[in-house]
Amino acid sequence: MRLLVTGGMGFIGSNFIRYILDEHADAQVINLDALKYGSNPANVKDLVEDGRYSFVRGDISDYEIMSSLVEDVDAVINFAAETHVDRSISSPGSFLESNVKGVFTILEVLRKKNPEARLVQISTDEVYGDTLEGSFKETDALRPSSPYSASKASSDVFVLSYARTYGLNAMITRCTNNYGPCQFPEKLIPKAIIRTLMSLKVPVYGTGENVRDWIYVLDHCKAVEIVMESGKSGEIYNVSSGEEKSNLELLGTLLKNMDKDETVMEFVEDRPGHDLRYSLNSSKIREGLGWKPEHSFQEGMDVTVKWYLEHEDWWQPLADDRVLDPAPWKLVW
Repeated sequence: MRLLVTGGMGFIGSNFIRYILDEHADAQVINLDALKYGSNPANVKDLVEDGRYSFVRGDISDYEIMSSLVEDVDAVINFAAETHVDRSISSPGSFLESNVKGVFTILEVLRKKNPEARLVQISTDEVYGDTLEGSFKETDALRPSSPYSASKASSDVFVLSYARTYGLNAMITRCTNNYGPCQFPEKLIPKAIIRTLMSLKVPVYGTGENVRDWIYVLDHCKAVEIVMESGKSGEIYNVSSGEEKSNLELLGTLLKNMDKDETVMEFVEDRPGHDLRYSLNSSKIREGLGWKPEHSFQEGMDVTVKWYLEHEDWWQPLADDRVLDPAPWKLVW
């Protein structure tokens, strides 16, 4: 099994590569990453000596580089993306370039160079927008609220069109909020852990009542693997744990793990267009492909907090004032 994983220096991509190499002795993985914001070579430094792993520096929007890599792979797993909602509000242009143009380039290269290869496009629950009741199914309409989610929705539509028009063997996963080791410090959970360790207040947007479904990153990796192996072309698969928590509940659990209380939290101005609740119905992948999460929220949180406590050497170089800013959407990136 020979895979091209794009964005493999990022949080989910690096966890996926390690998971695949651990689970499949015959796997060979090419990691293509542009080493832009959010990429971190330290995420995969333990894999450098593994002969089954190789790294290529490059952008998914670069047609020549992509052409040179896809011809002999069995599958492309596209994690490469600009992902942070706050930054998309202040600097939307880079999200269009990476999340739309980059996916278009992948599709064109596969169409012309390796139409038999499978493509798994890693999307997000945010393309559906928010909901106060019920959970979104794969057939529901897309109502993105931010430049980030709009760019991901656009790329999803391109993927589906290439599956139908050109017969590409392409499918999409839409997952809820991931957490776990190696997550960039700008995200809520690592930011809260790191600011607490630095004796700084933990910012809470608005009232803290915004709800997300939280999934441990290795459960997501397993879902991507199953879709890669058994998913059907032109299909979308929602991935969720069912562990819905408000930001206040989430931070309460996290701070308790760190022997802190709610006095560490500080309510700050809410970001523009902040969706209240995301929720996915993942019965399709559970019933159709046999996937289910293996980690409870508490188990995953225990592992995550412990990892950041033990890996200051990993996060300390990344934890600058801009990354840890309580209101990053106001910054010029």
